[in-house]
Parts: sequence; C-alpha cells; structure tokens
Amino acid sequence: MSTNKKVAVVTGGNRGLGLEASRQLAKQGYQLILTSRDETKGNSAAIKLQNEGLDVISQPLDVTSDESSQKLAEFINKEFGKLDVLVNNAGIYIDAQVGGNSIFDAKIDTLKQTLETNVYGVMRVTQALVPLMKKQNYGRIVNVSSGMGQLHDMGGGSPAYRISKTALNAVTRIFASELQGTNILVNSVCPGWVKTDMGGANAPRTLEQGVDTIVWLATLDDSDATGGFFRDRQPIDW
Repeated sequence: MSTNKKVAVVTGGNRGLGLEASRQLAKQGYQLILTSRDETKGNSAAIKLQNEGLDVISQPLDVTSDESSQKLAEFINKEFGKLDVLVNNAGIYIDAQVGGNSIFDAKIDTLKQTLETNVYGVMRVTQALVPLMKKQNYGRIVNVSSGMGQLHDMGGGSPAYRISKTALNAVTRIFASELQGTNILVNSVCPGWVKTDMGGANAPRTLEQGVDTIVWLATLDDSDATGGFFRDRQPIDW
C-alpha cells in the first residue's frame, strides 16, 4: 500500500478534535492513519471519512501500551515505509468524574491515570514513530495541549489535567531540543474551548476553529517554528 502522498497519524482520531483533524489533513491530500483505542469506533470513523472521498484508514492504538505503539510503528513501516506527521491528540480529563476537582481532594491514582495517557502516552507513541521520520529527515509532531497547563496563569481546579498538560509541554520542549537539525519540528497547541465530548455543548469554538492551528502546525514549512506553544497560530506563554 505504498504511497507518494505524505503520511499522517492522528491519535484519538475517532471523535472530536481527532476526527476533525483527520478530516482536514486528508482533505489536504495526506494519507491519513486514524488511530483509536476502541477498534470498532476507529473503523466507524474511518468509514465515515472514506464516504466523504478521503484517503483514511484505521488502526488500533492504546497509547498506554508499549506493544500497541510498536505494532503501529511496524504497520506503518511495512505499508508506507515512512511517516510525515504525528498529531498526539489522544487525552483524558477525569478530575470531575472522580470527585477530585480540588487539589486538596485529588487522588494520586487520578494523577497517575491521567499522566499515563496524556504524558507517557505521547512519549511512548513519539518514541515508536520518530524513527520513521528520521529515515527521511522530515517530520511534524503536534502535541495537543491546553491553556490549563500554562504556568503563566495557572489556576485552581482540575489538578490532574492541569499537571498533565504542563508536563506535556515540557515533553514538547525536550523532543524539539533533541531533534534540532533533523527537520522534525515539534510543537504544542492549545485548541481553545471546543464543542467536543470533553469540552461540552457550551464551548464557544467549533471543531473547525479548534483544529485550524493543529493542521497549520502539521503542515509547517521546513524553516518554521519548533519547541513552541501556539493558539490561533500565535505563540503563547508557557
């Protein structure tokens, strides 16, 4: 199934920002690999985009599993022999669900579970897939973060989610630094408060608005930014 197209992976691609980012990148001509922890939901999402005439396939991925991440890397290498774009979108926000919305009530287990997906998951998948980018000296990695992780104006509430996104921003900086000179650019993005299952119906932003900067960072020119944090295509404070 080799392709002359650029190849992109979006994690957590079966709904919300992940699904819309998959749609928009495929519309720009990318061969899109949509990944989902739930294989059935991933397949359904891929079929939906295929029915829109887009070049999308689905692969299962549990970002909390080394084995699952390696299997994805092996599949991409076998089918395409390269990877151009990785959007680390998969994430969880469970503070309110487990009654720990104040740091005084937060359970360490809630932090562990959140970090496992939102931070270690990104590291695990990126470690597995970067060799496919290094082979061709090209790659764009976009880590979907949040303004709730900004130390600049850190507030209270949602401690596990906030801490995970601050840590994710550190991961972005470290990867970007260690990849200097490889033409693999790594950036964090705050999509804003978007109408998704996580964001809720009261969110002011549409999915299209939410993914605009994700897609922009995924398609940066060679000399563009790395190690940055962006919202609405503008750098923001860490």
